[in-house]
Amino acid sequence: MDSRNTATDNSVDAPLTGPGSYLLDLTGPGSHTLVRSLGVGSLVIAPAAAAGKSDLQVAPDLRINWAVFNPFATPAGSPWPRVIHYTGNDQSIFKWAHQRPIEQLTWVPGLDTDTVVDATGSNIRTLAIQLGQTEAQLQLLLPGQEIAANLHLGVSGDISRFSAQGPLPRSLSLAPETGSRRETTAFQLPDMGELHGVHDLMLVNKPMARPISLKCLSRFKHLKSLSLYGNFVDLEALAAQSQLQDLQLRYMPSLAGLPALSCWPTLDGFIAFNVEETAGKHLRQQLKARSQQRPWSGHASVSQLRKPAWWESEFGRPFSAWPTRLAKQANEAYDSTLAALAAARTRADAEAALTRFSVRFNTLKGIETSERDDLGEAIWQLGRSEHALRLGVNDDLAQQWFDAARDY
Repeated sequence: MDSRNTATDNSVDAPLTGPGSYLLDLTGPGSHTLVRSLGVGSLVIAPAAAAGKSDLQVAPDLRINWAVFNPFATPAGSPWPRVIHYTGNDQSIFKWAHQRPIEQLTWVPGLDTDTVVDATGSNIRTLAIQLGQTEAQLQLLLPGQEIAANLHLGVSGDISRFSAQGPLPRSLSLAPETGSRRETTAFQLPDMGELHGVHDLMLVNKPMARPISLKCLSRFKHLKSLSLYGNFVDLEALAAQSQLQDLQLRYMPSLAGLPALSCWPTLDGFIAFNVEETAGKHLRQQLKARSQQRPWSGHASVSQLRKPAWWESEFGRPFSAWPTRLAKQANEAYDSTLAALAAARTRADAEAALTRFSVRFNTLKGIETSERDDLGEAIWQLGRSEHALRLGVNDDLAQQWFDAARDY
């Protein structure tokens, strides 16, 4: 299609369903060109400085004319885009969603003042809000009962800044930023107010991050379905959720304190996937015994049991978010340092190994604040390896050697 074809809310009679280039009055007359590819149902709008690839670049505080997307449709005739990822502060997308349903909206606001977002009439099936590190509070006015009954709400990042008011969503997913695993205490989930009344809850954490305490579940009195992903402690608290009908455990390196399956008399579905090996074997036995007493009406399985070394190799390293080329070099340096520490005989040998690791990145392009923090985490991990501890290395020494050697 000609790249000068202009799409507005009333510019064409027939839906725009095909691939091509479209001139949009997104933030002003002819301000943006959208290149739509065949088979792509999603749209990413973000500032130029945002990480990752975007379809349309818009400064975070610019107002967007969302109606320019009204003429677009999928080949089947449903509204396009079906999935929107928006980084910015324009709340008018929620008003637009009164008339134009959105299948999935991921919103990454950068608000610097306390804000109330009115989504009472917004027809959104899945709403994921990602909160960064600012002081501003965000309150969401939830859609009416008919829409909320099908709403999947997710909140990630600094969830202590979030609150919601209105009819409860169909399901709630919380993925808090738990901080460094150097922390000696478990993360405590903040008060989520009215959302404690949900029936379907998912808690998400990184497998090797600072653990989340499940004592927070005492506030959730009406859970029927619970899904846990990542690192948790105080699993004994699950015993109080005797009304559970479905329980899912994924990527959990420790199941210490997990109650027996028999403590949930109404449980009809159970999944344990990528969990610690020892507890997983015991769960398989319980699963089989329970099947003989009462068949499972839902899916029930225990699979992918993992030894302790697997967790460290797959999730322990801090380079997972790095570009592939940089991550490969960082992991090679990490492996070389571990080998050097294993062969070291004195603390001076350990210092030399950690210094070589630190210096290796002085000339590497792409080391910014986040990468520097990741390298600091790597030094902390290396300094806590059994080989380093054997030679008398402690956290302060490892950090001291790191700071003395790096230029980033």
